[in-house]
Amino acid sequence: TRSRAQRTSAKPMARRETLASADGGPPEVTLETSMGPFTVEMYYHHAPRTCQNFVTLARKGYYNNVKFHRIIKARTSLPFTDFIVQGGDPTGTGRGGESIYGKHFEDEITRELKHTGAGIISMANAGPNTNGSQFFITLAPAPSLDGKHTIFGRVCKGMEIIKRLGTVQTDNTDRPIHDVKILRATVKE
Repeated sequence: TRSRAQRTSAKPMARRETLASADGGPPEVTLETSMGPFTVEMYYHHAPRTCQNFVTLARKGYYNNVKFHRIIKARTSLPFTDFIVQGGDPTGTGRGGESIYGKHFEDEITRELKHTGAGIISMANAGPNTNGSQFFITLAPAPSLDGKHTIFGRVCKGMEIIKRLGTVQTDNTDRPIHDVKILRATVKE
């Protein structure tokens, strides 16, 4: 049998090298928002194409000055509970955005990762294999999303900012009454 090194092509290794931070750890992206900064640790071993998309868009400034256009409370019981915060659409409508691979790219869903609590970052989509630039961050466990959305990281710093985002007042279409924006996205090099 061939060794693991022989089975691994050079191309995926190069991709991983570009995604590792300078200290060799997982890449991190910090989103400075109008409510404060938070940092996301990328799960590039589980979702390399999705992480590459997010990191490349962040490096290009794609997410700068982009609104969080949806803050959703789960309506399955009363009182409503925290659910997700969604952003990444430069039009702010929830209908825009594109990936570095074109309009859409394929899911990288794995059974190993689940929406088990607050701070999980996943791709928003309109169905299978329709990932673009939009993402959401969970505000609480969301098992109904498992197997439907690619999980590609978790908030590792600034969870208090995510909790504050979840308290923003919204209208009856889940849009924040007052704009909440990503001011700048930076990648830890």
